[in-house]
Amino acid sequence: MSFINTLKQPIFWKNFAKIALPFFIVVVVVSLLIESFSAIFSGDFATVNQENFANGQWKIFFGFKVVFTVIYAFYITNKNMN
Repeated sequence: MSFINTLKQPIFWKNFAKIALPFFIVVVVVSLLIESFSAIFSGDFATVNQENFANGQWKIFFGFKVVFTVIYAFYITNKNMN
């Protein structure tokens, strides 16, 4: 079955969501732990906010992760549907 025909199936999108949402959450949590480990465990969430989300940095922080998650979920879902 071609990729375009696979995209037309509702089950593809259900499986896509089952993969994409948990993967996105894991990627965000791991990324926050890597970038702001000491601030998170000391309870200094103002620093975490300043380093990752303030002044439009949230676009960069989430942008890459959304693109990476979508590509990964498309690949895995398509692979598992064949």
